[in-house]
Amino acid sequence: SKKDKRWYTGFTVDLRKRFKEHNEGKYTSWTKGRGPFNLIYYEVCKNKQDAKSREIYLKTGMGKRYLKNRLKRFLALTGCFQL
Repeated sequence: SKKDKRWYTGFTVDLRKRFKEHNEGKYTSWTKGRGPFNLIYYEVCKNKQDAKSREIYLKTGMGKRYLKNRLKRFLALTGCFQL
């Protein structure tokens, strides 16, 4: 979120559509009122079941650490990284 610098993790079958909808505030979820957003990372999975399992993992403590470690150097260079 550009507004509060927090990260959102989710899965979708149509990334462009979902990203546009979140930026337009169309969801009454965690993202409503927090836009606009920057897309800083995404992964592609073969099917919904794999994507949902990966989302669940990335929302755990270990998953969050994985993402922070993976993106730390890149995001520090772009000024987007916060601990």
